[in-house]
Amino acid sequence: MEFEKIKELIKLIQKSKISEFKYEDESSKFSIRTKSYSTQKEVIVQQPSVMPSMQVPTVAAPVAAPVAATPAVDNAAAPAVTTEAPKEEANNYIEIKSPMVGTFYRSPSPEKGAFVKVGDSIGNDDTVCLIEAMKLFNEVKAEVEGRIVKVMVEDASPVEYGQVLFLVEPV
Repeated sequence: MEFEKIKELIKLIQKSKISEFKYEDESSKFSIRTKSYSTQKEVIVQQPSVMPSMQVPTVAAPVAAPVAATPAVDNAAAPAVTTEAPKEEANNYIEIKSPMVGTFYRSPSPEKGAFVKVGDSIGNDDTVCLIEAMKLFNEVKAEVEGRIVKVMVEDASPVEYGQVLFLVEPV
């Protein structure tokens, strides 16, 4: 379906009392939900098989304090480099944040090595990771110069907009 037709469809749905609309044909599949969509309806969650450790909270679960992301383990890290950022120096580090919601990948494919590892020096235009959103892989550029001090997200895990991905020690 063409983008202009989808925009028209969204406008029509907003004007109507429809709370959810699903569409599927050979080339595309999507659903549109309005603000009036009730969360009490049945929710179907599909998880990729690469994220078996991710748990989806139920709607009735009480919300607790946010949980910090677990740092990724780098099997090929240099022996002299630590992955822990000292708390007193944490304010001196630059954060590389996720520009979008999606799935974080450290390498271009499972067979290839990570774009960057702890201890690597990076420049402004260096690609540090990929964020996959809606089957599109988006390169995330460093936009800073420095040295990677800590990887804040595990490979193939979901990330939110603005979530810290890397800590960088400026040059």
